[in-house]
Amino acid sequence: MQKTRNIFLLLALLSLVSLTSFKLGEKKRELGAIVTENSPLDLTMMWKVKNELAKSFLEKDKMVDKDMVQGAIAGMVQSLGDPYTVYLPPKENKSANEDLAGEFGGVGISLGFKDKSLAVMTPLPKTPAEKAGIMAGDLILKITDKAKKIDKDTSGLSLNEAVEMIRGKVGTEVTLKMFREGKKESWDVTLKRDNIVVPSIELEYKEKDGKKVAWIKLYKFTDRLYTEWSEVVNKIKKENTAGIILDLRNNPGGFLQASVMVASDFLKDGIVVSQQSSNGSKEDYRVDKSLGRLLNNKLVVLVNGGSASASEILAGALKEYKRATLVGEKTFGKGTVQQPEDFPDGSGIHITVAKWLLPNGVNIHKVGVNPDVEVKYVLPVVPTGTETNKDTKLPDNQLDKAIEVLLKM
Repeated sequence: MQKTRNIFLLLALLSLVSLTSFKLGEKKRELGAIVTENSPLDLTMMWKVKNELAKSFLEKDKMVDKDMVQGAIAGMVQSLGDPYTVYLPPKENKSANEDLAGEFGGVGISLGFKDKSLAVMTPLPKTPAEKAGIMAGDLILKITDKAKKIDKDTSGLSLNEAVEMIRGKVGTEVTLKMFREGKKESWDVTLKRDNIVVPSIELEYKEKDGKKVAWIKLYKFTDRLYTEWSEVVNKIKKENTAGIILDLRNNPGGFLQASVMVASDFLKDGIVVSQQSSNGSKEDYRVDKSLGRLLNNKLVVLVNGGSASASEILAGALKEYKRATLVGEKTFGKGTVQQPEDFPDGSGIHITVAKWLLPNGVNIHKVGVNPDVEVKYVLPVVPTGTETNKDTKLPDNQLDKAIEVLLKM
């Protein structure tokens, strides 16, 4: 029904450019008063503005009806004041629908908002952004790309507009003006775009005091995780480990059901998360009792400001049930659900339709989840001119603390 209403509204707005008279039964009604299912939408002023533009605007070749309609729709959606509810013209929608499990030309940044300012949710591992020292929580104030003729402040940009500007052909450059809390001034960083491959999960074993610890780095809750998670669990069960470090740092989320699956291997029973919709209904996502393969393993969860959405749900549930100790920094605070809808012309809309509630009923949106043991990340000092790669082992004070906490449990 939601998709039907959205398509109806789009078609209604598109029909404005044809200057067709409307009839309701046998009665003509004033042009601009379009009736929806609930109430009339008066577009008289829109027509007046369009007529004035048609009469007086200097560069009339720029008045393309299709583009103006898409701009009107985008403005209508933007007026709601929710940065996660956006209308996407065909080109932007195609980019938004790219499979992040594949490859694309970019710099390795997952984007979000902090108080309506464009922010880095996640610098993806081993990418130009991470190598340049960009961190979760950094604000992006401006995007410059001379080749694409972009020199744009990010104020008012939608998420997908920013993604479209930052992505590009491999080997080309984009300059970002950054700001970090605690620093007095902003700075520019020029990044060369590369092939970005978004991983799902990684398993390593860490040794300390003669004990082996399983370190699971969970990058994103993708559809691949349904297979890869079981493979990791089976490997761990074959090893004699002192416990597990579940690293959710800089994990921007993904599929809700995937986070419930992971939680179900650590929890015996209960609600993992509830989804409260705009109509007031609530749906509970409970532990899958057919799993529970890691119920007896000691567990520490690493989080930071880049842990968002589904990763916050997982961390919050494990904390509430006292199943794990959380180490690191407060999470991002993304607790709403977006429903994507595609239209026949290739455009689409992402609508915030619900909010996520932790088992205790708390919504984490703009609040986040606090760690049990707070540890600020200390950025490793890399000598100038040193190129890091997949084999480079840099100090990680948060991971060191997580191992210390685990071995004392």
